[in-house]
Amino acid sequence: MREFIIPTTYSAKIIEKIRVIRNLADPRKKDMSATILRGEKINFYLGRHFGFCFGVKNAIEICYQAIFEHPNKKIYLLSEMIHNQLVNDDLKDHGVRFIMDTHGQQLIPWKNINNKDIVIIPAFGTSLETLKILKNKKINIKKFDTTCPFVSKVWNRSKEIANKGFTIIIHGKADHEETRSTFSRAKKYGPSIIVENMKDVLKLCTLIKNSNDITTFNTHFKNKVSDKFNLKNDLKKIGVVNQTTMLASETKEIIKIFTKTFQKIHKKENVDEYIINTRDTLCYATNENQESTLSLLKNNVDLAIVVGGYNSSNTTHLVELIMKKTNTFFINSVDNILLKNSIKHFDIKNKREVITKTFYH
Repeated sequence: MREFIIPTTYSAKIIEKIRVIRNLADPRKKDMSATILRGEKINFYLGRHFGFCFGVKNAIEICYQAIFEHPNKKIYLLSEMIHNQLVNDDLKDHGVRFIMDTHGQQLIPWKNINNKDIVIIPAFGTSLETLKILKNKKINIKKFDTTCPFVSKVWNRSKEIANKGFTIIIHGKADHEETRSTFSRAKKYGPSIIVENMKDVLKLCTLIKNSNDITTFNTHFKNKVSDKFNLKNDLKKIGVVNQTTMLASETKEIIKIFTKTFQKIHKKENVDEYIINTRDTLCYATNENQESTLSLLKNNVDLAIVVGGYNSSNTTHLVELIMKKTNTFFINSVDNILLKNSIKHFDIKNKREVITKTFYH
C-alpha cells in the first residue's frame, strides 16, 4: 500500500496504530467487525474502515506539494478538493483559490487565470467543457490532475456501454461535481440520462413501458438527459453506472428494478440483451465503509458520532445507515463537541446545524 505525504492535521496516532494492528491481523480485509476500545465507564466502537481513501489522500498530497513547491505562483482549484469543510478551509488559508463552487457556479472569471498559474483538478474530476477551456488557455493540468482512478473507471465503463449500443443510466446527484463530469463524457459517448433516486427510477421504468409520454419525460428529466435523446428508441437497451459514493444497496436495487421491468416487457427471465451487466462501479473505499458501518450496527450502542463534511455524499450515506438503528450525531470537527454535555451537529433532513444538550448520559 502506497504511503502518502499529507499534513499531520489529517491523521491521529491512535487511529493509525489501530489501522496497523487490524491490517496485520486481517490483511485481506475480510473481517468487518468493529474495533472496541474499552474504558472504565465507556466503550468506543470504531468501524473497521473509515477515513480518507486512496483517491483523497492522493489529491491532498498533490495539493500541498503544489503549495510548498510553488510559493510564488497563483494556485487555483476548479472547485472544492473534496467535500470536507476543514480540508477546503485549510487550503484557502494556504492561499489556494476556488474557481467554481460545488454547483459549477463561477467564482473567479476565466479571464483572470493564465498559463503561468497552477490549476488543480479535484478528486471528482471535471467536465470536458472545462477541460477545453483549460486547453485553450494552454494551462498544463497533467501534473495537477487529482481525479480519482475509480471515477476514471466509471468514465471508461460508460464508454464501453455506449460502444455496445446501450444507453447510459447514471445513478448520482445531478448537481454533484463527479456526476456532472461523468455526464459530460457519457453524453458524448451516446444517449445518457441521470437518475438521482428511486422516484426517478420508477418514473423511467414507466416511460420504458410507455414511451409516448414525452411531456412527463421532458418535465421530470429536464437538464438530466443528453441532447437529442429519443424516448422511443433510447430506452430499449440500458446500462447503469453510478457516482462512486452512492449507497451500494440502492444501486443494486435500481438494477433489480430495471431488470424486472424488461422481464415483464419481454416476458422472459434472461434480459441480458436489454440491460448490460456493468457490475458495480462504486469505489472500493465506499464499499468498505458501508459494509463496516453495517457491521458496526450489529453492536448495541447508545449513540453514534459520525465525523465528515456536511456536503459529503459518502459521509451522508453512512449517517443515513446509522440513524436507522441508533441516536446519531453528524459533526465535522471535534470542536462541535461542546462543554456541559452538548453537541453541535448537522441535521441532514433540514440541512442545518443544531445544538443538542445532554446528548449522552
